[in-house]
Amino acid sequence: MSPDAAEFPTFELDGVAVPLQPGDTILQAARRAGHDIAHLCWDARVSPSASCRLCTVLLDGRPVAACVTPAQPGSSVQAHTPALALQRLRLLQMLFVEGRHFCPGCERSGACRLQHEAQRAGMTDLHFELLDPDRRVDASHPDVWFEPARCILCQLCVRASAELDGKHVFAIGGHGLGAHLLIDSPSGRLGDSALSVHDHAAHICPVGALLPKRVGFAQPIGRRPFDDAETRG
Repeated sequence: MSPDAAEFPTFELDGVAVPLQPGDTILQAARRAGHDIAHLCWDARVSPSASCRLCTVLLDGRPVAACVTPAQPGSSVQAHTPALALQRLRLLQMLFVEGRHFCPGCERSGACRLQHEAQRAGMTDLHFELLDPDRRVDASHPDVWFEPARCILCQLCVRASAELDGKHVFAIGGHGLGAHLLIDSPSGRLGDSALSVHDHAAHICPVGALLPKRVGFAQPIGRRPFDDAETRG
């Protein structure tokens, strides 16, 4: 907490006072104070969307998405209860069975937020029946490849392309289990789109769905973002 924290109003997060600044969401204020609330679809560089609901907390007893809900002075927020922990676990298990996530063979292992959050949630089994979707890899782009079976529909690439790159390369189409990432190109393939490997959208994916080519497994075990994250705090 900064020396000036006492100048700001606070709310209570799991019994701890958290200072907030004007315009803060619960997630923003919590992260600034060093509290880590689980999330997948949030990134500070783009607008929040509450797509995944993994950041659900209780605001004065009411469930809300921490990434889009304004922090309120004097309010009480619970981020870690047995019921919320089970809800997060089930959400993560559903994401795993709805796609194809074989962590040991994925180049994002150790740098994948889905894997990281599953480990934090204590996930040891899938719980639900594996759907194993038949979604073909799109390797048509010279510098970026797209693995649709790994996409978790977080919309981060959609927002990054629109808000940071100004290209609108991606969108979400379909409903329910048929929802999928759309690519704005004549063929619907990544290679015919305006995406550049230098775009924010090419690097913001929290899983292994969008990846630059020829750089896989570049970080050795022990130096990846989420290696031993629990011991580092």
